[in-house]
Amino acid sequence: MQKQPTDRSTNQAETRRKASSALARVFAVWRTGLPRPVLVLQGGNALNYFGTGLILPFEIIYLHAVRGFSTATAGLVLATVMGTAAVVTLPSGALLDRFSAKRILIAGNVLNALGYGGLAFVDRPWQGFVCSAVGGAGFGFVGTAGQVLTLTLVPAEQRAASTALRRVAGNFGLGLGATVAGFIVAATHHHLQAFQGLYLFDAVTFVVFALVVLAWIPDPGLADAPSASEGAQGFRAVARDRLLLALIAGNLALVLIGGAFFSNILPPFAVAHTPVGAGEIGVVVFINTFFIVVAQVPATRVVARMRRTHALFATSAIFAVGLLAVLLATLTHSTLAATTVLAGVAIVIAVAECGQFIVLGPLVAEIAPPHLLGRYMSLYQLSFMVGVALGPAVGGVLLGTSPDTIWWGGAFALALTGAGFLRLGNRIPDPLLPTKSPPLQAASEAT
Repeated sequence: MQKQPTDRSTNQAETRRKASSALARVFAVWRTGLPRPVLVLQGGNALNYFGTGLILPFEIIYLHAVRGFSTATAGLVLATVMGTAAVVTLPSGALLDRFSAKRILIAGNVLNALGYGGLAFVDRPWQGFVCSAVGGAGFGFVGTAGQVLTLTLVPAEQRAASTALRRVAGNFGLGLGATVAGFIVAATHHHLQAFQGLYLFDAVTFVVFALVVLAWIPDPGLADAPSASEGAQGFRAVARDRLLLALIAGNLALVLIGGAFFSNILPPFAVAHTPVGAGEIGVVVFINTFFIVVAQVPATRVVARMRRTHALFATSAIFAVGLLAVLLATLTHSTLAATTVLAGVAIVIAVAECGQFIVLGPLVAEIAPPHLLGRYMSLYQLSFMVGVALGPAVGGVLLGTSPDTIWWGGAFALALTGAGFLRLGNRIPDPLLPTKSPPLQAASEAT
């Protein structure tokens, strides 16, 4: 009888030990083993995207309802950001091959701070265009420089994990910022000073990110310039790399059809052709973003066991399945059933996006000659911008003529994209074999 309390305590301790062990195994899935500079960089990146999330959902509301711009003018002001970023992206690649990614990233964040801080005080359209152009130039520099710095701070075998963490930081910050801003805008009833505060705080996050990079991120330096016997330099050499061009074309298809159709075309299609409304669409988008944050890092372990050709084919196929599944939501009159289907679509698309980012980015970096890394990554970055811009345009035309074609036609196009990746075969370096390309300079070698 006297041993019962001891036995009970022993059992409780054993239960706690097992629970702690299980919890440790769960958290181990998200361990990246990345060096501290990368963790600090992505912490600053998350703060930066938090600031962007504060203003992103409400920019047209601010310019139209508060500043009095017409909706058409407000839309053009916002389009100036992406347009300028696209124009600047390729030149930023050339600069990255001459100056360090750290310096370009700092300069880009300063431009972002000036542009978005200025938008807090615009009261005429021309001022909005100028500020958007400045901010867009900043994004053009930051997008490519951030990727290059993320890749050059780690050895080749950690590029996928580093890229995954960068994407997690961006999505987490963006989603949290948008949520916080929604409460602020609602509580202040669209007051001018509230919007100005959001824009100014966004500008502060850019400055803080620049200071983080300046103070705590080592400079990985530049690759040695090639000799004259090594062939052409600049974008002429980039254009001769057929493997790169094939990968860029495949990425463009994935972004334009898989990503943009889900993000931009699914909401109006679902409202018009399924029982769901705006509230349910918000839930679907949240599920997609949340799943990316949760699954992106663990996905690197899955992809590490696959040949890249197989991973890219699987990514294309998963995108195709997600697009086809949208049509299932049109077959029911139940709001719950349709929302459940579209939530499943959101998860499937998130899985495909996880694979896309952690395979293609590190792969483009691996096939790039070190002295052309900036140009290679700028072309890769540009394919995202073009896809994001063309996706709504192409999908909008189809939405007005043959809505169902968007989904089965898109799925067919992505199946062809996957087949194209398979045809690349051994031209794509196999992650299961030692890489033939020279590794990027690691953080331990930074000066």
